Amino acid sequence: MNYLILASDPSKIDPIKIAIVLGIMLVVAIVFGFLIMVVSKKFAVEVDEREEKITGCLAGANCGGCGHAGCGGLAKALVDGKGQIDDCPVTSKDQKMQIAEILGIEYAGGGESKIVVKCGGGDNAVTKNDYVGVSDCVHQNMVVGGSKQCKTACLGLGTCAVKCKVGAIKVKDGVAYVDQKLCIKCGACLRACPKSIIEKIDGRAKVYVACSTKCRGKEVMDACKVGCIGCGLCAKNCPSCAITMVDNLPVIDYDKCTACGKCVEKCPKNVIKTLD
Repeated sequence: MNYLILASDPSKIDPIKIAIVLGIMLVVAIVFGFLIMVVSKKFAVEVDEREEKITGCLAGANCGGCGHAGCGGLAKALVDGKGQIDDCPVTSKDQKMQIAEILGIEYAGGGESKIVVKCGGGDNAVTKNDYVGVSDCVHQNMVVGGSKQCKTACLGLGTCAVKCKVGAIKVKDGVAYVDQKLCIKCGACLRACPKSIIEKIDGRAKVYVACSTKCRGKEVMDACKVGCIGCGLCAKNCPSCAITMVDNLPVIDYDKCTACGKCVEKCPKNVIKTLD
């Protein structure tokens, strides 16, 4: 079937009407443009120029480790006096000092940290039951505290590794380990661990305690082959008195620690580990 398309007769087009329509459209556009300008000025949120400068000094990881919505969120919080410079675990000390200068405050420096898994159990920790379910530490922990007899044992399903954006955590022999060279200290793994055994320690640390149990002696040995038994040999043999025993666990004072390695050498359970 053939269709015939008829074009309008150009002679019947009224240029005056077209001009009127175009004129109305132009007036409407101008009015709306003016209204948009007025409203935008009236409701505009003033941005402190320091926010942009601070954002430029931050590491730019947008990891959320500071508890804010990315680096821009932290920058605003700092300007508003609702945040601390050391809230960012990734930004270097030099950059933090630049931020302090922008804010006009003093910054003594600190905040450098390392993240460690305070458990060395894994396959060496006694399994009390066979878990069948979602392969995730959080879900396993919901079932009578997980499959391990030790209440603070790493469950080894790698939820922390999944949450790590930079691949700094690996599970080996049933326990998670942090690669200090890759870790950006964002804290995502801390928030992910249902056992709360991933912790930030002093950035100067050369050794750390890879155990979190408060038990001691036979109770520990029945639950884990490599758990801290609270013997205190590390504290007794520390030449700088940097170790004290608290709740049957060694606590290291990194202000005093000289990284001599005596604690590592004397620990009968190899609980105290060295860091790169």
